[in-house]
Amino acid sequence: MTTTATEPAPSRARVERGPGPHTVSRPPRQTGRHLMLGGIALLWLLPLLWAVYTSLRPYEDTAKHGYLSWPHGISLGNFTDAWTQSGMPHFFWNSVLITVPSVLGTLLFSAAVAFFVSRFDFRWNIALLMLFTAGNLLPAQVLITPLYRLYLLVPLPPWMSDSLLLYNSVWGIIAIHIAYQCGFCTFVLSNYMKTIPQEISEAALVDGAQVWRQFFQIILPLCRPAFAALATLESIWIYNDFFWPLALIETGDKRPITSALANLQGQYFTNPNLIAAGALMTAVPTLLVYFALQRQFISGLTIGSGKG
Repeated sequence: MTTTATEPAPSRARVERGPGPHTVSRPPRQTGRHLMLGGIALLWLLPLLWAVYTSLRPYEDTAKHGYLSWPHGISLGNFTDAWTQSGMPHFFWNSVLITVPSVLGTLLFSAAVAFFVSRFDFRWNIALLMLFTAGNLLPAQVLITPLYRLYLLVPLPPWMSDSLLLYNSVWGIIAIHIAYQCGFCTFVLSNYMKTIPQEISEAALVDGAQVWRQFFQIILPLCRPAFAALATLESIWIYNDFFWPLALIETGDKRPITSALANLQGQYFTNPNLIAAGALMTAVPTLLVYFALQRQFISGLTIGSGKG
């Protein structure tokens, strides 16, 4: 049977052009982008992988063959030695006593200020928001001298501080963390609260809900993704802070886990393998916080990305 001129020819060109199940073509631009991202990820992970490699090698092996040599023995002895020699359980507990109240206090006070400047219209709301945000522009080193003198003048009762001062107390570290981190959190939460429709607050006001009830029962539950993202960031920042406890706490037993690494180096000798193992152990709680809040953290960062 012959094919007439009016019959459509087989769409061979379309079959050849379209990517088949076994021949998937990828644009060169996309391939280059993936290679660049893979290279950046490798550069980012290289220090971490090097710390893991160093922590698993005994110091005698690296001292004899060098840090760039192939390992002649691998063990977990550095981790056990770092755990016992530095007193990490005690310093871990100090970090918990500082980090948890600091994060909760920062989120509570920041949410209150953000609620006030975002849900109420008054003349100086933008200036007030800029004032809170400007506090994060000052380096901590600029504030340490007047803050140190202030901490020596503020008294505390004996049940709060054995030094009877805000200096050399956990309460002083919590207070400076809350004060220093409120600016950033207020800026983020105020912008997030502006995306919540104003009609929700108006309907609650018609139903007789007062301002405090609107804040705690309506606005705060709607800000859960933003709270999760900020809680993750603030937990990591406050937990890893070393400057404020070093400057405002005199007693070594009151300092957080970042100060425990200083106990692993002696006056005349330092074991880098032991310090690498201790540094990896101190990073475990921050990883646990991130993995626990990973879904809420990502959703909080991507809120508003689909809006025009």
